[in-house]
Amino acid sequence: MKHEFIYEALPTRVVFGDGKLAALPAEIEKLGAQRALVLSTPAQADWAGEVAKVLGQKCAGIFSQATMHTPVEVTLQAMEQVKKLEADCVVGLGGGSTIGLGKAIALRTGLPQIAVPTTYAGSEMTPILGQTENGIKTTLRDALVLPKTVIYDVSLTLSLPPALSATSGLNAMAHAVEALYAQDRNPIVSLMAEEGIAALAQALPGVIADPQDRQARAQAQYGAWLCGICLGSAGMALHHKLCHVLGGTFDLPHAETHAIMLPHTAAYNAPEAPQAMHRAARALKADNVAEGLWALAERIKAPRALKDIGMPESGIDKATELALKNPYWNPRPLTDKDIRALIRRAWAGEAPLA
Repeated sequence: MKHEFIYEALPTRVVFGDGKLAALPAEIEKLGAQRALVLSTPAQADWAGEVAKVLGQKCAGIFSQATMHTPVEVTLQAMEQVKKLEADCVVGLGGGSTIGLGKAIALRTGLPQIAVPTTYAGSEMTPILGQTENGIKTTLRDALVLPKTVIYDVSLTLSLPPALSATSGLNAMAHAVEALYAQDRNPIVSLMAEEGIAALAQALPGVIADPQDRQARAQAQYGAWLCGICLGSAGMALHHKLCHVLGGTFDLPHAETHAIMLPHTAAYNAPEAPQAMHRAARALKADNVAEGLWALAERIKAPRALKDIGMPESGIDKATELALKNPYWNPRPLTDKDIRALIRRAWAGEAPLA
C-alpha cells in the first residue's frame, strides 16, 4: 500500500437508478437553469426530440450532430446554436461523443452541463476533454468541463447493442487498470478500481447473453461509474496515450480501440507494477491480468485486432512515433522497439505477451 498520497473528491452530483431520467427537469431546475440545449448524435436525434418534449419550456432546442473524437469544427457549430438559442445549460444524451461535446461547450462558455450516459465509457465523471483538430487529438484537464450532474438510468442502457456493450465495458475497465498503477494513485481510488473491474467482469458476460437483463445491466453501469471516477481522479499512462494516438490519427472507433489495446498495455506494464496488476487479476478472477483480459474479450466477442477496425498496417510506424513524441510517466520505460512490437501484435490480433 502506498502511504503517501493526495485524495481530492470531484464535486459531481450523481443520480443513479432505474427510471431516473424522469428526474431531469428537476435537476435542470436545481442548477438554476431554464433553457437547456439538448445534445445527441445523429443516431439518437429522435430520442433527443422525445426528451425535449418532456422538458417543454425548459428546452431551448436540440443539437444532434455530436461526433466521435469531438472535432473542433462540430463544437463551433454547436456554439452557434448555444448563442442563437440563448441556452443557459446543456444536457448530453448518449456516450462519449455527446458528453465530449457538452464538455467542449462548457469549456468555451462556462455553462453547467448534465450528462445522461447510455454507454459505459465513463467520460461523464471526469474533468478531462479530448478534442480533435487537423487529425490530431489532444486532451486537457479543467474543472469547467466536469458535468455538474450525472443521471445514470439503467433502462437507457437496455438498447445498447451487445457488441458496443462489450467494447464500452472494456473501455471502462481500462480506466481502472491504469488507475491501479497511476503515479498519483491513492487507496480510495484503488478500492474503486478493483471493485469497478470486478463488477464489469461479472456483469458483461450476462449483458452479452441477454441484453435485457436489468440486473446485469445495473451491475455493469455501477462498475462503469466507479471506473469513470478512476479516470477523473488518477493520471493515465501508456494505455490511454496509445488509444488517443490511434483513435485520433486513424479515426478508429473509441471503445473498440480501448478494448483491443487493454490486454497488451496491461501485459506491457505488469512487470513494473506487480501489486497493481495482482489486484486487477484478482478482480478478473484470473491468474494473470493480461490473460484474464484477453479471455474476457474473447468470451464477450469483443474485437481483438486493430486491422479489423480500420487501422492500416502502414500506420504502425506513425503510431509508434506519435506515442513516443511527448514524454509522459509510465511505470515501465517506453522504447521504440517495445512499443512498435506491442502495436504490431495488437494490429495483428495476436495474444498479449503475458
